Amino acid sequence: MDWSKWIRQAHRWLSIIFTATVVANFVTMAFGQPPAWVVYSPLPPLFLMLFSGLYMFVLPYVAKGRGAQRANG
Repeated sequence: MDWSKWIRQAHRWLSIIFTATVVANFVTMAFGQPPAWVVYSPLPPLFLMLFSGLYMFVLPYVAKGRGAQRANG
């Protein structure tokens, strides 16, 4: 499996984890003030998704640049 497939798969799993932590956050809020670790639990997967999402966003532009270099070279 190459890097882009691995990162895409990791991004999918991180989104599932992020969604679960947000749902858990709202469920605990229904019972009163949630502990700090529950409130901040969505942040680590969110930051990891930021980096993997930026990588996937930039990937087509980098591929275009590489294609242009091969055509010219």
